[in-house]
Amino acid sequence: MSGRTVFLDGRRVTLAEHPLKGGGQAAVFPVEGDDHTVVKLYRDRPGPDQERRLTRMLAMSPLAARPTDASQPPELAWPTALARGPEGEFLGYAMHRFGEPGHVQLVGLFTRAQRLRLFLDRADWRFLLGVSWNLAFMTARMHHDNLVIGDFSSSNVVVDANGFVTFLDCDSIAFTDPVTGEAFPCLMHTTDYSSPERQAGGPATRASDDFALAVLVYQLLTAGNHPFGGVPHESTSESTVKDNIAASVSYVVRPELVVVPRGTVDPSVLPPELLTLARSAFGPGVHAPAARPSAEAWLRALDKERAQVRVCPARPLHTYGSHLPTCPWCTRAATTGHDVFNGPRSVPVPTPAPPQQPAAARRFSPLVGVALLVALLLIILIVAPRL
Repeated sequence: MSGRTVFLDGRRVTLAEHPLKGGGQAAVFPVEGDDHTVVKLYRDRPGPDQERRLTRMLAMSPLAARPTDASQPPELAWPTALARGPEGEFLGYAMHRFGEPGHVQLVGLFTRAQRLRLFLDRADWRFLLGVSWNLAFMTARMHHDNLVIGDFSSSNVVVDANGFVTFLDCDSIAFTDPVTGEAFPCLMHTTDYSSPERQAGGPATRASDDFALAVLVYQLLTAGNHPFGGVPHESTSESTVKDNIAASVSYVVRPELVVVPRGTVDPSVLPPELLTLARSAFGPGVHAPAARPSAEAWLRALDKERAQVRVCPARPLHTYGSHLPTCPWCTRAATTGHDVFNGPRSVPVPTPAPPQQPAAARRFSPLVGVALLVALLLIILIVAPRL
């Protein structure tokens, strides 16, 4: 069924009745007859500040100076047109569509079932390392262009089958208009990826982006484990990730302080340089923004590791850092019975050898008996005329 009618730069379009996704502030609808465009409509009528923000964004060309491969998707789901109602009222904006099966939310890489369903035989640790590199590169590139992501989370980034990432919800990005000099702050944030100063109501900054990036890279390289998961030993009630961030309690830095969730991947799967960056971000960097590794620091360390990944000869989808003498995923599967990357049916099972026959049976197998019978008949045919 059809939904409401809106106008995109004067062009009349009809939206689908049901949204692709929705939140507390807005919902995203497909456009009927156009598989490449979606429209984000705000639930409450947006004010002039939001309309001015989007109008200025439409006049910008972010990241335009960087050449990209023709097969690479756009790096930002940037607004393409304002959406207005029949009376010209501002309702939201249009953008390119990024959804399944071509694009998957980053959170889809955090569980084995989703990795196998959405990425088939591609999403091993080496693939996750490559996605981490792309994420760090894009963060550094946006900071270079004076853009601050602000609401940076696993739900606001999508990834394609080649590991390229695209940032969604660009209407919340913080930027300064290069023409007018007007500053547009980011008012949104996701608590599980928010630094303490953001939780306290502070503005989005490059440093707050660097905190979220560190959490996301750690989650990718540990197949989904949040570095601030678990419950502190001294907690009187069940702590949330937000509480642990605010209290600077991370098992990656101080494991003795936390009851670590069962099944958590050991931080040692991270190569030493990456683990050092993680401990800086989740230790002193929690409350000291200047101590957080920058996106560039993550990028350099990830780039170094990409050329040194080891491949396990025993199981498919088992790749790991060159600092480890043996495959950590095989060790984990042997001790826990759970393979982080392979489904139950994808792990090769050795084919049992056929049972050996007794010695006597081996000497007189059916084929040998047939051969002897043929030889005997030939002898009879040759000898018989002479008798």
